[in-house]
Amino acid sequence: MTRLTIAAALAGTLALALPATADPVTYDVDESHTQIVFSYNHLGFSTGYGMFSGFDGTIEYDAEDPAASSVEVAFPVRSMLTGWEARFEHFMSDDFFGASEDDMVTFTSTGIEVTGEDTALITGDLSMNDVTQEVVLDATLLQDAQHPMEGKPWIGLTATTTVLRSDFNVGGFAPAVSDEVQIDISIEAGEATQADG
Repeated sequence: MTRLTIAAALAGTLALALPATADPVTYDVDESHTQIVFSYNHLGFSTGYGMFSGFDGTIEYDAEDPAASSVEVAFPVRSMLTGWEARFEHFMSDDFFGASEDDMVTFTSTGIEVTGEDTALITGDLSMNDVTQEVVLDATLLQDAQHPMEGKPWIGLTATTTVLRSDFNVGGFAPAVSDEVQIDISIEAGEATQADG
């Protein structure tokens, strides 16, 4: 057997032995099951809560190499829910956001550090109120499976972080109303189809 034949045989054996490297899969964020809940201390008397919804975004998820994944989401500032219309209008006023209908909050990941079997730290740029700051999300993958009703691959994850309102020029009434805001995120996303793209 010639050296060339031996080399070709070895290459073929290695190709069968090594797992194929899969490309990241694109998932579209399911806006009906994706929320951001934020909380803050109000004058030391209570904890205030609010929520954002109406997401648009994609997750490039690499199950074999999660560190190669990426996240990009956006949602309107005025999609905020507070449970009380007067509070919503106050948050949209010049005391805080001064938000118009087309003002958006965006997050684009810049790096992922895998910290466990289903956990990772997702670093990215959070843009809000014409300010961009780096934040780190402490994320947990809840499930990577076939959706029982949608009939296609689906992922679910949670993430938490803490930001300072003043970093984004929405620090009105701090520190009486806490500058620090706790953020809890829950995301579902389904595999994008050719029609989606």
